[in-house]
Amino acid sequence: MGRQNWRPANLLNPVPAVLITSCDEKGRYNVMTAAWAGTVCSDPVMVSVSIRKNRYSHDIIARTGEFVMNLTTESLARVTDFAGVRSGRDTDKFALAGDMKLTPLKGKVVQAPVIAESPVALECRVREILELGSHDMFIAEVVNTSVDEAYLDEKGRLNLRKAGLLAYSHGEYYALGRKLGTFGYSVRKKKKVRKEPESNRKGKD
Repeated sequence: MGRQNWRPANLLNPVPAVLITSCDEKGRYNVMTAAWAGTVCSDPVMVSVSIRKNRYSHDIIARTGEFVMNLTTESLARVTDFAGVRSGRDTDKFALAGDMKLTPLKGKVVQAPVIAESPVALECRVREILELGSHDMFIAEVVNTSVDEAYLDEKGRLNLRKAGLLAYSHGEYYALGRKLGTFGYSVRKKKKVRKEPESNRKGKD
């Protein structure tokens, strides 16, 4: 089977489907869907999101320097799509979401809201804006992490496997699949099973 060489294309897939919330200077909330988002640094904790220059959220975030990155789940798939196809310029997406349920909560550190239905929300302050072309990349420091207690286990650890996280791949939404391994499992040594001495086994026959 051969391979073909195509022109450059945005085919890095799958990517997370996140809801980016913002708040303008008059206290009005907005939400948009973004798929071009990711982790860029662990110390300090930083993320990035690339937003088209003509998007309503772009100017709000550029002016205020704040946003919240909300993770999405299977149950949020429909409203995630809704937030991506309507513009906040002429639509209050929180109000029109209706039965799709999108509830803004006041952020702890930033003015932008946390979405109550999101399992994890990252409150962010913009550190740098890279002008790249069709999109600008907002590089931001995570200043607070808001976690839904429903996804904590008995020891207080976050268990996002229960959330049914949403992914986006080339125009389609997907639920994350089954677990295949954990970090480092390919080189982890298997535990040796201790063999019982022959003399002990004979006594049990």
